[in-house]
Amino acid sequence: MTYRDRALALTVILLWGLNFLAIRVGLDHLPPFFFAALRFAVIAVPVLLFVPRPAVRMRWILLYGTGFGMLQFAFLFSAMRVGMPTGLASLVLQSSAPFTVLLGALLLRERLRPAQIAGLLVAVSGMAIIGWNQFAHAALLPVLLTLAAGLGWAFGNIGARRATVESPGVNPLHLTLWTTAVPVLPLFALSALWEGPGTGIRALADTFTADGWPALVALAYIVVLGTVVGSGVWTYLMSRYPAGSVAPLSLLVPVVGFTAAWAFLGETPAPASLVGGAVVIVGAFVATVTARRAPATAPETDTKPALAPEPEAHAGPAAGVKAEAGAVSGVALPDSTRSAGVTVPLPARVGFPEPVTVAPPDYRLSPGHCAPPNPRRSRRAEPAGNSLGRWAVPGTSR
Repeated sequence: MTYRDRALALTVILLWGLNFLAIRVGLDHLPPFFFAALRFAVIAVPVLLFVPRPAVRMRWILLYGTGFGMLQFAFLFSAMRVGMPTGLASLVLQSSAPFTVLLGALLLRERLRPAQIAGLLVAVSGMAIIGWNQFAHAALLPVLLTLAAGLGWAFGNIGARRATVESPGVNPLHLTLWTTAVPVLPLFALSALWEGPGTGIRALADTFTADGWPALVALAYIVVLGTVVGSGVWTYLMSRYPAGSVAPLSLLVPVVGFTAAWAFLGETPAPASLVGGAVVIVGAFVATVTARRAPATAPETDTKPALAPEPEAHAGPAAGVKAEAGAVSGVALPDSTRSAGVTVPLPARVGFPEPVTVAPPDYRLSPGHCAPPNPRRSRRAEPAGNSLGRWAVPGTSR
């Protein structure tokens, strides 16, 4: 992961850590399911009207929106409403990191390096230290609900990963914005069934009073910074790196969450929580530094040497030639060159150590000869080492 992408990841961590403060403020005025539906409805309406749909399959938009949007925030808001402390909620929610790594290995078959696995285990051990220290402040049900929220977040990460892998050129922000339209209707339906048909509307009307304006500020922070900016950058990182490389970064969110809860809500972290936070930072750093993208491999090239072309057949008995060692294949000789020596390139495998001049044959009649040599007989008498072509050249045998 590059330094620029690490800086973007740290920005998301800061925004999401402070997001728990905004959630706590909003839940003090609005019911959880209605609050979760409202945060997505504010974004979904303009998105459906003005933002083009990303060129990805709808199944990945539905998976991303259902996991990251509906399941995560429905369970998280419910857990915090029934008593989950803000700092501890920011910690337990980061169970999405090991859940994402596990789902990435099972569903996407992503391979993890040993150092990455070790860093992830160190970070999880830091979370265990913090959780062991804070477990007395939360009942079992809020913890289980927060773990379910982390699992939903992990499924959302897998959906984002699949969408960006199948469509590498997709706009991460457009993808994130379109997923906000998925949980709106299901969450409003849950609110009407579980919280009452008019409970959310009455609570929303109370936020426009002098005592309810903090809920509107919290809603604006969650919508703009927590969802649009934070989730958009997170999706960008998921599109560039494997799920197991990005997910461990979310383990740093509890550090910001605990610090913000201590500074603004008076939740004082114990020394064990501080030690666990330091362990989480070390483990997340090791897990992300060792998980680099594999470099692109250069295409294989054929390194076999090119074979020399075979010599062409001569059209007839060749005149005397000057053979040059190391030249390329021979050529046919025209009739006009039969009376004088010419230079013809020959392949190096003929074996001439140096240029050799071959005298032209004498076709004059002599006693005992009534005709020029028969080419067919010369071909049958051709030495095995001669590769000048079809016709033997008298005087070239060695």
